[in-house]
Amino acid sequence: MTLNLPITPPPPGADFERPNAATLLWAYSNSLFPMGDAATGEVGWFSPDPRSIIPLEGFHAPRRLQREARHPKFEVRADTAFAAVIQVCAPPRTQSNGQWITGELLPAYLQLHAIGHAHSVEAWLDGRLVGGLYGVHIGGAFFGESMFVRPDLGGTNASKLCLVFLVHWLQGRGFLLLDTQFSNPHIDQFGVLDIPRTAYWRLLQTAIAAPVTWGRFRPLPEAALAE
Repeated sequence: MTLNLPITPPPPGADFERPNAATLLWAYSNSLFPMGDAATGEVGWFSPDPRSIIPLEGFHAPRRLQREARHPKFEVRADTAFAAVIQVCAPPRTQSNGQWITGELLPAYLQLHAIGHAHSVEAWLDGRLVGGLYGVHIGGAFFGESMFVRPDLGGTNASKLCLVFLVHWLQGRGFLLLDTQFSNPHIDQFGVLDIPRTAYWRLLQTAIAAPVTWGRFRPLPEAALAE
């Protein structure tokens, strides 16, 4: 892949076939992200042009979701079940949307979580995990990776509500970038923008250099979710 970007050299011992946490941190910092192929066991590395983001400034969720966020029926938590979230996200969703969180990648994301560079936001109902999302955090950048919902367990809209709470949390902590990689019908309603790779690169470098921490997550008070 030719990126025509001033990427930094990969860290010593970087393994792109069975990446570890250091390899992933280097990749995300250089606009790359991995996707595994469950059929072959190979890991591909991608930097799409254009790149999709959800702008954090001026974010506004659909009115219906804002109402649900002010009076959620779910208990929203973060990082209490990271392994469970990523494992639920891993299987293929449809015949055309195959599995990309493969055995070659899963350990690296668990390592990232263990060192504070990956987080999950979870929706719980009656003690059961009914929706959530996870992503990677470097400085003031959050790279959304995957989300899931279990409507069969009463989790309708749970993953979307997790995204609403995530965005408000990122805003409150001073994050500068919420990367979604590609647009899709599930997140387009949140104002996804496709920007050129060169513009994304500039935003990325500013964001990862920002001294932003994740903090101790808590759902924001109702006033913060006002329309």
